[in-house]
Amino acid sequence: MSNPARSLPPDQIARLSAAIDARRDDLIALTQALIRIPTINPPGAHYRDICEFLKTRLDGAGYQVELIRAAGARGDSDAHPRWNIVARRPGVAPGDTVHFNSHHDVVETGSGWTVDPFGGLLRDGRIYGRGACDMKGGLAASIIAAEAFAETVPDYRGAIEISATADEETGGFGGVAYLAEQGYFSPERVQHVIIPEPLNKDRICLGHRGVWWAEIETFGRIAHGSMPFLGDSAIRHMAALLGRFESELYPALAEKHTAMPVVPPGARQSTLNINSIHGGQEEPEAGYTGFPAPVVAHSARIVIDRRYLIEETPAAVRQEVIDLLDGLVRDRPGFRYEIRDLWTIPPTLTDREAPVVTAVSDAIRAVLGLEPDYVVSPGTYDQKHIDRIGRLKNCIAYGPGILDLAHQPDEWVGVDDMLDSARVMAVALLRLIGPATP
Repeated sequence: MSNPARSLPPDQIARLSAAIDARRDDLIALTQALIRIPTINPPGAHYRDICEFLKTRLDGAGYQVELIRAAGARGDSDAHPRWNIVARRPGVAPGDTVHFNSHHDVVETGSGWTVDPFGGLLRDGRIYGRGACDMKGGLAASIIAAEAFAETVPDYRGAIEISATADEETGGFGGVAYLAEQGYFSPERVQHVIIPEPLNKDRICLGHRGVWWAEIETFGRIAHGSMPFLGDSAIRHMAALLGRFESELYPALAEKHTAMPVVPPGARQSTLNINSIHGGQEEPEAGYTGFPAPVVAHSARIVIDRRYLIEETPAAVRQEVIDLLDGLVRDRPGFRYEIRDLWTIPPTLTDREAPVVTAVSDAIRAVLGLEPDYVVSPGTYDQKHIDRIGRLKNCIAYGPGILDLAHQPDEWVGVDDMLDSARVMAVALLRLIGPATP
């Protein structure tokens, strides 16, 4: 992997900046067009549509384009196939490949919007819509950056790749994980990866905390609700576990802190979220107007979402919960449980001296005149698969937008922030791949 200690000539930076400024209207229109394709996940709607739209755009810009269905991956189905796009534009001489990876899926809109969630409204320098900052604005900025770079530095080395991938919002298994398994993120093919997640234009995200999801089920014995003493309530057993979480686990997690620069600061400790809880009878079918039957719950389930630190081990994280459960088996008559691991991803942290980090750092200084801020994400994103499956460590997240706006009503991305981020991305390309001739 090369990391040329080349300077950043002011005249080339000025030409790149001018080429991006000339694309301002194009950047706005591209971002609006992407927002107007409602790629809501779940279930995974319009994935093929957005990939076809991007294929038309990237074909015209000289890219070799592949549309790839993650056949058989988690979430993939004939009703909602998991489509991804990978585009490659080779340079004129051998060199490294720089890959910009964005996810094209968005979460549900929810309530509280004052604008059309899929209208792409431009107002006062902001583009509104679901996915505007997370992360269709970043996807658009990376395309504009790459196009401006290829026009300004036509004799670049190596290659540029752009991908738009599925299912990041639900784990990325039908997107980057699948592509990594197929070799698209191997160190032999790709040497530098930038993921344009919304982390503010002067921040470089080096990685993320770890995650462990599990389902815990407690068991009881069904009986008539008027004689609960003849049964055994699984819901009460679950309540006892939740009580132990409150009295023992949450205080213990609050004492675990990390040296990783996680943002916001509240996420620099270990955390646990109860993702869902189900107990007793299943919800009735839509339209049913009767009452539930009077029975004691024989089963209750929760899904837990545990975020852990690089200083912790996955085994120890799991054992903390097992110890509480086994303590209840000893202390509480009739307590029985099962625990099912759903998925786990270890923390990841790219070295500050990695080539892609130093390239983007130099670009932030050159374009924005600011010293970059190095951060770590509280939640995982697709870097986890590039690191874990692709075995590629030279990966960061950098992109326009304010992370706190993600998944919120009236989500927006600033046009000027996208332009500045595109300039940074283009200058990072200049730093990493050329020109081929001095």
